[in-house]
Amino acid sequence: MAVPRRDTRGIVDPAGLLTRVRFRRHPPAEPLRRYVEQYWFIDWDLPEPYVSHVVPHPSVHLTFQRDRRPPYAELTGIPVGLYTRRLTGRGRVCGVKFRPGGFRPYAPEHPVSHWTGRVLPAPDVFPRITADTAGSVVTPAADESRVAALDAFLLPLAPAAPDPRADLATALADRVRDDRSVRRVDDLAATAGLSVRALQRLFSAYVGVRPKWVILRYRIHEALELAGTGGQVDWAALAADLGYADQAHLVRDFTATVGVPPTAYAQAAAG
Repeated sequence: MAVPRRDTRGIVDPAGLLTRVRFRRHPPAEPLRRYVEQYWFIDWDLPEPYVSHVVPHPSVHLTFQRDRRPPYAELTGIPVGLYTRRLTGRGRVCGVKFRPGGFRPYAPEHPVSHWTGRVLPAPDVFPRITADTAGSVVTPAADESRVAALDAFLLPLAPAAPDPRADLATALADRVRDDRSVRRVDDLAATAGLSVRALQRLFSAYVGVRPKWVILRYRIHEALELAGTGGQVDWAALAADLGYADQAHLVRDFTATVGVPPTAYAQAAAG
């Protein structure tokens, strides 16, 4: 199977996390890739608790878990703030990261904003999920078996036909992620031939957050990655490169999102 990826964008203190857990990512079956960005697996066995923090991506997650409880599954909408998870003892999470725009075809009865900021039992959304389903995903020791179990669950649920609006939402969110020149919501709307209001409605229905939220979060991901390298960062130049009016705006957004100023985060990363 494909070599697991180690992209750490969005993870606060990735070195601290990766020294405590086994963290892997794997691609789903080909027919699912229109909707699912990746599967991610974490296993841990800790002598003392550890609190992990993640600057959220604009993605809904379906997770199958095993810790002190029997196997269970949860659906996590896009967190409105920093996502925090306390890891204790021994545990395992097998997650499905839906692409921005990719979850709505699986749950078309609600706009994706309906799930934003919420964590709920996955059977509330996917009634087919049982304790046995969760066990079939989290029990196998081999990654290949866990991937196969996730594929087996999701493939029968895949939409019969593509939703063009979901595809458009995914393409626009991907453009924001990959193209630093996308700095303004009205510019993004213009490239799609939409009004700002129509773009906002599209993102509410298919992504779950406003397009401005997506732009800011992806830029904070980039700043977080650079701050975490431990090297010297020209914050004024980075702010301009990421589309901020000035360095103060970048510092304000970084601090509000991550919880510490970027210079303090960089100093901690440098050791």
